[in-house]
Formats: sequence, C-alpha cells, structure tokens
Amino acid sequence: MKLPEAAQENLAFLLAELDSQMASLLAYFKDPSPEGAQKVVLRAGYAHNLWSRVQSSCRSAASRGKPSQSRRLQLQNVDTIARNLDQMSRLSRLALVHAEDVQRIKLLRPESYRKVLRGVADALQEVLPALAASDSKRAIEIGQTKAEVDAFYDRMFRTYTRDMRDTRHTEDLANALLVLNEVRRMGESLQGISEALLSISIGQNVQFERYFTLRSVLSGSKVGGDDLVLKPLAETRSGSAISSVSTRDQGGDLINAVFKDGEKNKVKEERAGVKSWHAIYPGLAPRILSYEKRGQSAALLIEHLQGYTFEHALLNEDDTSLAAAQRALHRTLTDIWTRTRIENPAEMRAMRQLSQRMTDVYRVHPGFDRGETAIQGLCQRGFGELLKAAETREAETPAPFSVYIHGDFNLDNVIFDPGEKKIRFIDLHRSRYMDYVQDVSVFMVSNYRLQVQDGPARVRIRETAVTMHRMAAKFARAQQDETFEFRLALGLARSFASSTRFVFDKEHARRMFLRARYLLELVLAVPEGREGRLKLPIKELFGD
Repeated sequence: MKLPEAAQENLAFLLAELDSQMASLLAYFKDPSPEGAQKVVLRAGYAHNLWSRVQSSCRSAASRGKPSQSRRLQLQNVDTIARNLDQMSRLSRLALVHAEDVQRIKLLRPESYRKVLRGVADALQEVLPALAASDSKRAIEIGQTKAEVDAFYDRMFRTYTRDMRDTRHTEDLANALLVLNEVRRMGESLQGISEALLSISIGQNVQFERYFTLRSVLSGSKVGGDDLVLKPLAETRSGSAISSVSTRDQGGDLINAVFKDGEKNKVKEERAGVKSWHAIYPGLAPRILSYEKRGQSAALLIEHLQGYTFEHALLNEDDTSLAAAQRALHRTLTDIWTRTRIENPAEMRAMRQLSQRMTDVYRVHPGFDRGETAIQGLCQRGFGELLKAAETREAETPAPFSVYIHGDFNLDNVIFDPGEKKIRFIDLHRSRYMDYVQDVSVFMVSNYRLQVQDGPARVRIRETAVTMHRMAAKFARAQQDETFEFRLALGLARSFASSTRFVFDKEHARRMFLRARYLLELVLAVPEGREGRLKLPIKELFGD
C-alpha cells in the first residue's frame, strides 16, 4: 500500500538529515573539533519537525474512512520508524555534547568509533528500500546492526573501566562512557526500526527476537516457506503471545498453525500438558508441530484447530449452534471424567488459591479490603476472616476421587468444531489429576464475568452456567459424590472473587465479589457433617 505523500516525503527528508548527521559524526571522530560538533548540535529541531510531519500525516490518513487493519498497521509502524529516526538524531547530538566534555581527547579513543558508526550509517541507507519493498530480509539486516553495536559497547566499556583504574582522569573517562552509551542506544533505535519494518512485512506487530523464534520453530517443522502471514490471536496473562501463522509448504499448499511463545517454563508446561492429553485422552488436544528453546524463552508451533471458541458460540452464534456446542462439551466432559477417574481423594485448595490472589484483587479494587464491620449492632466478619474459616472447612472435605482436568477451563480455552460436532481443548499448561469441581467452577464463572450487559445475552450467559451445573450435578450423583455442591460453593467463591482482578467495571466487579462473600457465608453456615445437604441457588447466583 502506498504511503500518504506527505509521510513519504518527510520520511525521505528525515533519512537524508540522519545521513548528513552520521557523516558529520564520522568526520568528528576522524578529526575531533568544536566546529565539527556544532554542525550537528545546532540542527536540534529539524529532525523532530520532520518526525512530527510524518506522524501528523499518518494519523490523518488513519482517521479518514475506515482503513483496513493492514493499513492501520502500516501507518502506525511508519510513525514508529520516524520516531526512532528522530531519537537517533537526538542521540548523535548527545554523543557529541559528551564528547566535547572530554578534555583529553585521546582517552575517548575516537578512532575506535568509526567502524561501528559506519555500520549504523549503512543500516540507515537500507530503511527506505526495505519499506518500499516490504523486504523482511533487509529489515532483519538493519536489526542485526544492534548486535554489532552491543559488541562494540562491551569492548569499549571494558577499555574505559580498565583505564579508570590506571589514571586519575576519571572525569574524562566518565564522559567517554556517556558518549559510548548514546552510541549503544542507537543500536536499540535501529532494532525498533527493524521491528516496525518486519511488522509491516508480516502483517502483525512483532518483536525482533520473536521473529527469529518463529523462524526457528518453522524450520523445525514441516511448515515452512517465506510467504508468511502472522495474525494475533491472544495475549495470555502469564505473558505468552499467541498468533495464527499462515504459510506454504514446499509443495505450495497453504498451511495454518498456531504460534505460541513466552517464558520457557510456561511454554514447557504447555507442551507437557498437550502430551499428557494425547496419552490420556487422544484426539482432544492439538498436535505439536515444533518446539524450540531460546535462552529463557521458548516457542511452540501447534496444529490449528477448526471451529471457534465456546465464548464465540455463546456471544455470536444462534441458539441451535450454542445448544450443539453445549451437548458436545457436556458429553466430552462426562466421558473424560468417567474414563480418567482414579480413587485418590483430591484437594482443590480453592481457599488457599484465593488467599494468594487477594493482594492483586485489592490492588485493583481497594474498596474490597475491609475488615470486620457492624451495622446496627450486627457484626459482619471481614473477608479475610471468612477465607481462613472456609479454608479449614475445605481441608476437611476433599473430593472422594480424582479425574484428569483442564486446569484453566475458561470459555476461550474450549474449541467447538460445528462440522464434526467435536470439542477440543487448548492452553493446557495446568492440566493434572484433580477435583473436577475445579474445572466446573472456573467455567461457570468465566461465563458470568463476561462484560456484556445486553439483557438477552445475560440470559444466555446464565443458562449456560446453569446447564453446566446440571450436567456436573448429574455426574456427581452417578458417582455418589455427596459433597459436590459444598465443594462447588468454595470453587465458585474462589473464581468469583479472584476474577475481579481482571474486571475494571466497578459495579460488575462488586456483584462478583458479593457473590463470593455470600457463598463463603453459606458454606460456613452448614453444620459439620451436613455438607452433603447443601443445595446452591444457581439460577439466582448467575442471574442479574
């Protein structure tokens, strides 16, 4: 897509200005002089004005009509390129300001800077050609200049600090270190430019290291090719990023996959979870196409699953499609729980989980952090006191058996294929043998916490939670699980309260927190030994 004329023109002028500044910078480090430094320092405002014009042009183009996602991405990243170029202009001026403060110029070792600055200048020459051609190879080469700058920085840092031990001219060497730091930051700006160019080429905002991780994962699978399209799917709360990948194999056939990367332990847990489901209940989890580790991060390339999430079915599909998804889900869960049942008692420890999360809840909703209160002489225990008492009751009431659970059973982790009427699971890093009430309670509350206030939609949300409860209660009766409702109350209380840390609508969060409190008080009102008699008012709990 062609850039707006004003953006194209001013970006070209900005790069020409940087080329001139880099030439003056190189000339200074060849023959340091105040006059040479002033050539750059006195042009302080020009580069900034050019960036402002690029930014204004891009924003104006983005506000006209309804630009496509790829168009918005292009305009946003062209602005990012111009901003980083302006930053490089600032850094070149700062480097010269600090260089001029070095009284004994030999301590600066100016001749050492020429090679690395030439590399920076050469990288800048590639920006416009890479942008014009959406050339990811050129974009990568620009970003790789940062590694050269970093290596230079490490070498010169050791040199300057060694010199500090051998001379009393530490002030000059301190200023030399400031010069060195500004040059190092030029490498960071070049990487920012590289990431913006890659983002335009790929069609999604992408970090430099993430791009290499993706290419590495692709090379370790049958999926490959240079015709690569990356689209965002989700950002997990643990920091992992999930994207869809479209590319072509060597035969030219289109292949779709899911790329997930993040902190190594989290991704490793996801891989182990997928493998465990393949062994325990084949066909439910996606296939892993490739797995790669890079330092403290890792990445997975996973089979793309046909269909849509249960959340999509709930909010966007008609009643017939939603009912089909519910039937498939309930049938699948009942089968999993029946086939994986083992006779080991399970402790959900919902209250301990909630206690660990309350700091985050109070950070988002400080008004919830209240101790004991009294109304007309009637004392009401603080939430923390209720938690401690409920934790004691929970420890006395474990589940009579264990089943294999998902572990993070939110609506968007369940995929329904309407063609095959089949359920699949994703995001499996918490899968383990546990009380099935863990999954039931998380699923039910993930319905309620949806921040959709449309009346008919809230009715569907309530009915989805109610039918999940009905199915789970039927399973509990068949398995002679007499304390199901008691444990479910604790699980729901945990999920209602802890989920408020993700809900910024104060009224919606308050409704959830009050439900958690009600459930804890309900549990604590049950006489010991009578846990099996508790019946929850599910329709009232999930209605508004």
